[in-house]
Amino acid sequence: MELLLSILLLLYTLNFSSLKYYIITGESSGDVHAANLVSEIKLLDKKSDIRAWGGQRLSNENVSIAKDIKKTSFMGFWNVIKNLNQIRRNLNFCKKDIISFSPDALILVDYPGFNLKIAEFAKRKKIKVYYYISPKVWAWNSSRINKIKSFVNTLFIIFPFEVDFYSKFNINAIYVGNPLLDEIKKNKNKLSLKVTKPIIALLPGSRLQEITNILPAMLSVVDYFSEYQFVIAANDIIDLNVYNRIIKNKNVSIVVGETYGLLKNSKYALVASGTATLEAALFNVPQIVCYKTSYFSYLIAKLLIKTKYISLVNIILNRLVVKELIQNNLNSKRLKNELELMMKNSERIKNYYSQIRKKLGEKCASKKVAEIITSSI
Repeated sequence: MELLLSILLLLYTLNFSSLKYYIITGESSGDVHAANLVSEIKLLDKKSDIRAWGGQRLSNENVSIAKDIKKTSFMGFWNVIKNLNQIRRNLNFCKKDIISFSPDALILVDYPGFNLKIAEFAKRKKIKVYYYISPKVWAWNSSRINKIKSFVNTLFIIFPFEVDFYSKFNINAIYVGNPLLDEIKKNKNKLSLKVTKPIIALLPGSRLQEITNILPAMLSVVDYFSEYQFVIAANDIIDLNVYNRIIKNKNVSIVVGETYGLLKNSKYALVASGTATLEAALFNVPQIVCYKTSYFSYLIAKLLIKTKYISLVNIILNRLVVKELIQNNLNSKRLKNELELMMKNSERIKNYYSQIRKKLGEKCASKKVAEIITSSI
């Protein structure tokens, strides 16, 4: 009789209890990938209870939003230092909120400076920690490797070259494919703008500091290429007035939340270093990579960053395929010359892009991660 009651109790628990997932993102790209992951988790665990730090995309998945990412993203060393008190408050709030929610799994998405601190806390509290889109320790701050090894139960990696890197440290890292492929397939890639000329897309980054540093340099070449239509891909968490103040009287259009539609319809692109460089490559758009920050942040980055290149395109292919204009080299004269040169070499660039898709493979990253997490808890 006792055995029968135990079995019935187990069946009752499996049928009626819900698993709890706590997700932390800190930026727009993390919000997108976390939302796609949530969509897959819900297919596998229909009674899932999910709370998250996120933005509009996670909100659209009807999860409980603990903190809006508009209030959590700080870019650059100096900006982080200026906001240390706010970051501490965010950390304290997060720890208390996790304890209150009592999740079965903590899912961290990118955002390493914050998330690794939370991973350490969760490990102490015996909460399973899953890290999706790992910190770029192969590029800089390799001291984080020990933290990943100590505090993270399972690490999900999205670049093929990361497999060999993490294997050297005996870290449980699983290559799941790249989530950008999922998002591109899922996205409707619409463009509401009327196209009157061949488009040069301007992707100045997703953070305020990136936009204010990089967009003016991008706009400096607009008058040289009147045969093209210049269009800015604006981030929906940044006030449009920020873009308009920088544009002034330039003949430039803006689209909001239609980056993929813009890339799909673009001939060329000027792209801030980051995930967008890979997105442009996956849409087969020849590009120039742009990066500019404060002088102080640049000096520190120069000391810390270990990779030969800053764009994901060049890092994945391990060669200079797209031109990178960094700091003082990102000026009107140099950008104009490189843009003209890139236009002449666009077919060569596209040929290299085809190699990237082969390297990434066609795995469904979001589905794979959801399967591993739900089955392991």
